Amino acid sequence: MSDSAQPVVASRGRVALPERQRSPWFELSKRLLAALGILVGTVLLVYVDREGYVDNNDPTKAVSFIDAIYYTTVTLSTTGYGDIAPVSTGARLVNAFIITPARIGFLVLLIGTTLEVLASQGREMFRVARWRKRMAEHDHVVVIGYGTKGRRAVDTLAKNGRSRDDVVVVDPRQSAMEDAHTDGLAIVTGDATRREVLRRARVATASQVIITTDRDDTNVLATLTVRQLNPEAFIVTAVREQENVSLMKQSGADSVITSSDAVGRLLGLSSLSPALGTVMEDLLTYGDGLEVAERELLVSEVGKQPQSLPDQVIAVVRDERVYRYFDPVVTQLARGDHLIVVRPAAELPWAPRPGTHGETTAEES
Repeated sequence: MSDSAQPVVASRGRVALPERQRSPWFELSKRLLAALGILVGTVLLVYVDREGYVDNNDPTKAVSFIDAIYYTTVTLSTTGYGDIAPVSTGARLVNAFIITPARIGFLVLLIGTTLEVLASQGREMFRVARWRKRMAEHDHVVVIGYGTKGRRAVDTLAKNGRSRDDVVVVDPRQSAMEDAHTDGLAIVTGDATRREVLRRARVATASQVIITTDRDDTNVLATLTVRQLNPEAFIVTAVREQENVSLMKQSGADSVITSSDAVGRLLGLSSLSPALGTVMEDLLTYGDGLEVAERELLVSEVGKQPQSLPDQVIAVVRDERVYRYFDPVVTQLARGDHLIVVRPAAELPWAPRPGTHGETTAEES
């Protein structure tokens, strides 16, 4: 089933934080069963020992099963009319040491369930309020669309040091909310092309926005809306068709990834050269083999050529522009440059990672 065919959550625009407890229905059912168990157990206890009880309305009448039910309900609820009472020593001891604790447990279950519901609501309101305050004070990432692409994007962010607490998902689907909660993410349910939904996700204070819905027209509208709410955010958008790249950039996207073309090119490269396809797949896979990364320039590297560094430099970022390593503009590296490098995903003894052992960067100097 495609993402567009999934059911939509009814309460649009609602902030839903990942659940940390069992289902409330499970907890309620468990308590109701416990209360019912106490009730049934007490009825049986009274009925078995019915000879030790007397009905003050008719002392000659034997206590029946219905009388046992009646006595149990008024006793456990602390009503205590007194028309049926224990008279034998055994019945009184049972009431003192068994039925009285059962009464306390019964009341605790009933009152505790009510208090738990109120406490849960208050706790959830507090959590949402605290989350909103934190989102207003700190940079965070908003991910619009939590399908396969959105989940992989969040996984990549998490594996590279970004806390999942700093990621907010926006998606209208029930399945997306379940997936986001499973992954420990907060989600705002609703249409990302609506301002109110994006405001609830605190887009205005986000440092980055990733837009990955399955429709290019939805991505364009979401990009326009995000850019109006946050002119400073870095927006990364996925499109299905190459012809929509220029439109997406005109809408305010800083980076546009063409999913269908990228997959097609990778398939073509793998067909022409299986080895090249393997290397490309290695670069796109996190945690093993090779990786593409960005790092700061070190003081010892200022003035050198990109090709002379221990890392395999493939591009240089200077003044927010990206240059290929062979571009004459970056023949000599300067303070403030950032390097795009290919390096081992895990540091190896014969391939140490520059900039990860306390070296002074050019910007710090």
